[in-house]
Amino acid sequence: MAYETEKQIAIKAALAAGQLCERVRHEISPEAIEKKDRSPVTIADFGSQALICRELATEFPNDPVVGEEDAAELKQPEMAERLSQVADYVGAIAPNTTPDQVVSWIDHGNGSVGPRYWTLDPIDGTKGFLRKDQYAVALALVEDGEVKVGVLVCPALQLSAAQPGLMFVAVRGEGTTMSGLDGQNPQTIKVVSSENDPNLRFVESVESGHGNQAQQAEIAKAAGITQDSLRMDSQAKYGAVASGEAALYLRLPSPKTPDYREKIWDHAAGTIVVEEAGGRVTDMHGKPLDFSQGAKLVDNQGVVVSNGLLHDKVIAALQQQTS
Repeated sequence: MAYETEKQIAIKAALAAGQLCERVRHEISPEAIEKKDRSPVTIADFGSQALICRELATEFPNDPVVGEEDAAELKQPEMAERLSQVADYVGAIAPNTTPDQVVSWIDHGNGSVGPRYWTLDPIDGTKGFLRKDQYAVALALVEDGEVKVGVLVCPALQLSAAQPGLMFVAVRGEGTTMSGLDGQNPQTIKVVSSENDPNLRFVESVESGHGNQAQQAEIAKAAGITQDSLRMDSQAKYGAVASGEAALYLRLPSPKTPDYREKIWDHAAGTIVVEEAGGRVTDMHGKPLDFSQGAKLVDNQGVVVSNGLLHDKVIAALQQQTS
């Protein structure tokens, strides 16, 4: 099977990172550090990236990793105690970890997009993580601009499962599976296949600044969705569409930042999870997402994720609005 080794390593790394994140969330009240772009980051973000990059550097030393975080803040003298705390949490999974190793592993995620690379969001939805709500560990392998492997670990996501905590795994051409966080008994999942399905609803971000919620509601209605949106943080939204719990995810540019371009790590893993479950992912103009250009989706505006059946209606409604 193609990419079997990559899939297994990605699963191992993402599950370990999810375990660290949950330990942090249950044992302490993590404080956010404000980055230069004013977005929050926690010791769990740093620990998650360190663990995953450690695994990837060992198993695939020639593969660049394009991750969200870097260790610049942790290198400051006043952050020594925080760095030591990160090292302790990483060391619980990777024994004898030193602070210097943590810094090195985190910065291994500062690679560049190339013919083959990994992209990583160690905690997608940090605000949800801080609220003890939804977040995801998102890891994807990209070759020649196409996502080949994607893993989403969503420790707080329940959907129809009896217990919270779900993992989605997809390999190009092999479908998408969903399992608990033990990784046992993965089940193949499919998107909503009927326009009469009770789960014909749409998901969008909790944060209003992440999109144009008024426009998103209008477009969903034009596509035949009458239910109110389900709002959740992170790429867990992709998991909801892939598993048939929702039929549409819209992330349209906010009127405040119309020229904003999405980051690759916010969408790569989710994209293949939905596509391999039978859905479609494009930008708001119907163009496939292009993961070959750099850390941002510079050639794409907005994101439309659907079960496939609704996609053309959504794109047509968007074109009508902008024509």
